[in-house]
Amino acid sequence: MSEAPSLITLCIGAIKDAILDENGNLPYVYQLPSDLFDRLLPNLPPLALQNLQDAMPSVSSNDQCLLNDCSKPSRKRKRFENFDIAWKALYKSRWSDVQKLTTDLSPEDVQQNESTTNWQQIYWERHLQNCLDAAAEMVSITLFDGFLGEVEITDALLKSITYGGHLSRPQSYLKLDYHCERFGLYARCLRLQSVHCVAEIGHLLRKSRLEYLETHWIKSKEQVDGLCKLLDQNKDTLSSLEFLHCKLPASLVTAICDALYVKGFEANVLKKFSIKRSSFLDSSYFPLPLGLESLLLASSGLTKLTLSDNHLWWKTAKMLFDTLLDTESGLQELDLSENNIAGWLSHFKWGSPNFIKSDKKFDKSLKSLRVLNLKSNNLQKDDVDCLKYAMVYMPNLEVLNLSENPLQDDGIKILVPCLVEKSKCATPLAELYLEHCELSCSGASQLLKVLASLNAPLKSLSLRHNHLSSNFGSSLGKFLCSGIQAIDLKGIGLGLSGFSDAQQEITKELSLVSLDISDNSGGVRTANLLSKLISNAPKLVSISASDNWIPIESFQAICSLLKASKGKLEHLDLRQNPLCNKPNIASLLAEFQVNGKPNILLSPPSSNLLYDNDP
Repeated sequence: MSEAPSLITLCIGAIKDAILDENGNLPYVYQLPSDLFDRLLPNLPPLALQNLQDAMPSVSSNDQCLLNDCSKPSRKRKRFENFDIAWKALYKSRWSDVQKLTTDLSPEDVQQNESTTNWQQIYWERHLQNCLDAAAEMVSITLFDGFLGEVEITDALLKSITYGGHLSRPQSYLKLDYHCERFGLYARCLRLQSVHCVAEIGHLLRKSRLEYLETHWIKSKEQVDGLCKLLDQNKDTLSSLEFLHCKLPASLVTAICDALYVKGFEANVLKKFSIKRSSFLDSSYFPLPLGLESLLLASSGLTKLTLSDNHLWWKTAKMLFDTLLDTESGLQELDLSENNIAGWLSHFKWGSPNFIKSDKKFDKSLKSLRVLNLKSNNLQKDDVDCLKYAMVYMPNLEVLNLSENPLQDDGIKILVPCLVEKSKCATPLAELYLEHCELSCSGASQLLKVLASLNAPLKSLSLRHNHLSSNFGSSLGKFLCSGIQAIDLKGIGLGLSGFSDAQQEITKELSLVSLDISDNSGGVRTANLLSKLISNAPKLVSISASDNWIPIESFQAICSLLKASKGKLEHLDLRQNPLCNKPNIASLLAEFQVNGKPNILLSPPSSNLLYDNDP
């Protein structure tokens, strides 16, 4: 027989239903004794907690002072804190990914630390996003042709904010417009699909103050018209705008940009503008939409511009770069990756001397630019030759990504003198990415030799997926002693002898912090090299050594290196190695963890995993 509920439990249940249905005078609930009130809050479903908080008696100036921590703790302050604790518990019970404190699409600039998180705000923001996603799915799979706000919310979503046993179901709860009306004011970051971008979206989200907006699959004038109304409403707060999988002719791009700029957008509000995996060009006659050009010229606060995988061609990239040179923006990051823009900087090498040496142009150079991403653009050695002329206009560039371009050794030879000159600047290059650039052992070895001799050594280098062979081991070992802090060498074909040669060249203390040596078939010698690195690199905190044919026989060597790390190692990836087949390996390695570190990644045991156990 189940235990009979206590009188207090019955009272809390009755009060909870009354609050959820908004029956009676809710402010009287605040007159409950503190112990009963404090027991009530954790038992309220989200909508009831919201109703009660909305009904909170007005806050006087003295009470506000208490809330702002300028006086001694009080009963009222404790109640505010208890509300926050309740919202935090509700958020974590509904969504398991507690590390993500805002929506799953929030960019870094709007992420919050858990200690300062407004749990009520992020709860309703994410709930509203779930409602919008469900409405989009409903419209997409049905013949629904009514108003977006009339789309019914699923039972699962309704139960998540009430509770399963609550019988009262006001019709208003069932519609999307109720959730937008009630919770739209909490929305700071949202993701919209094309079906959301209708004429009424501005009305549905009229209370929002968006800081980040991500839109998908926009392709028609009607969708752009709806979106522009929303942009106009949020022009004072919107700092990040992103388009994905859109098909926009130049006229619609101009309309969007006009909604941000021509209609009164504050030039210093927009920080990040992005178009990815989309098409927004009509033809070669209009390589850069006029509205986008105007927006770039006007947005003095823009810090990041991304035009990635948009089928751009060289003329568009050329006009874009020249436009940015004419601006006075504080642009810090430019991402033109995954296009086909070979030849886009040729005018810097072959243009008239007056253009190249113009003091006016240099005065308007991209002095704030820190990151340039040119990954996968079919750039050739001639493009590298032109890039070295253009880099004069990027004096503070710190990160250069040339990955997945067929530069080959000839392209690297052209790049080397540029790197030498850049190391003499006040702001030297700190990170260089040359993944999958068709480099040979000879070309990469020559590059490392030059990099090791620079006035200001690189902090990070990636050479992953260039087949450099086992002959590269000796050059690698010497370079590790040059001061590099992070290096990515995944899949370069080092093999057994490459690991041994690299180990023999390590003769002094290293500055290494992060190493990816995975997919190199190092076998038993992988653990030997890692042990040497642990001994000589006191700052090493992250190692990826997956898919290296590390045998079970190397278990003791792995234990030794973990012991030698003395708890400083934070991450160790050993997945896809025969070593993972050792019985109880996770529990055996756990004794070397300190406060859960390092985070040791292991693959599930597999009897089909073969390996080369050559000494």
